[in-house]
Amino acid sequence: MALTAGAAPVQADPTEAGFVFTDADFDKIRRLIKAQTGIHLSDAKRSLVYSRLGRRLRALGLSDFTSYYARVETDPEELMRCINAITTNLTAFFREPHHFDYLAETVLPELRRKNAGSHRLRIWSAGCSTGEEPYSIAMVVREVMGAARDWDIKILATDLDSDVVAKAASGIYEERRLEGVSEQRRRRWFRRGRGANAGKVRIADEIRGLITFRQLNLMHPWPMRGPFDVIFCRNVVIYFDKDTQRRLFDRYADILGAQRYLFIGHSESLHRVSERFQSLGKTMYRKIR
Repeated sequence: MALTAGAAPVQADPTEAGFVFTDADFDKIRRLIKAQTGIHLSDAKRSLVYSRLGRRLRALGLSDFTSYYARVETDPEELMRCINAITTNLTAFFREPHHFDYLAETVLPELRRKNAGSHRLRIWSAGCSTGEEPYSIAMVVREVMGAARDWDIKILATDLDSDVVAKAASGIYEERRLEGVSEQRRRRWFRRGRGANAGKVRIADEIRGLITFRQLNLMHPWPMRGPFDVIFCRNVVIYFDKDTQRRLFDRYADILGAQRYLFIGHSESLHRVSERFQSLGKTMYRKIR
């Protein structure tokens, strides 16, 4: 259904009544989000946008979305808060475990041989959310590579949402978040809190030291040059249209080393998106050109 500026005002969520939210308001916001992040908000996301941004209007003491949009256009800090409010972050330790099995059993042993001369390993978690993915990667790296004191190992973890990047960098989680973590890994890589911190855990310093967390918009220029050996970009491109996906995966291919690896989400595919990768099955790919 076409969006028209003259449509009648609607309240998309009856639990958050109080703001006029027209088709024109929604269209302006989703065009802004697309331009800034590459994320396409379908008509089905209208209630989500109303609900999440309605909280920002209340926090700022604004009475309508027209005023909020004007604020976002002129205030970079509020623009970031707007983006943080809209983006969804769903993750877990060792989510899609077959990726971590393949990393441990095939990818890292191969890279250990191929990179024996440089003793250099670079992995990027693009769309790291609250940090469970890069910490899971780092645990596997330590388990396979050992202390590897003569190796230069770095994991870059980035996300569009500055709030979740800050959460990830802290390395502190509720203990219930460890549902997918084996007891052996819990004992080795997590430190249980005591007293006021009971019920929480902190990632071991040995793991945290491998990772650098940064806020990064994948649609903007990237400050790093690579080459990377492995890129995890899982459950990120489902929010992008095909043209945006093509540009992004082309950039990934450019920054990956020859015959290096890309992992994407379980509902994602490179079919008709990129011919620069060979499918290894189960949303795992190797760069071929």
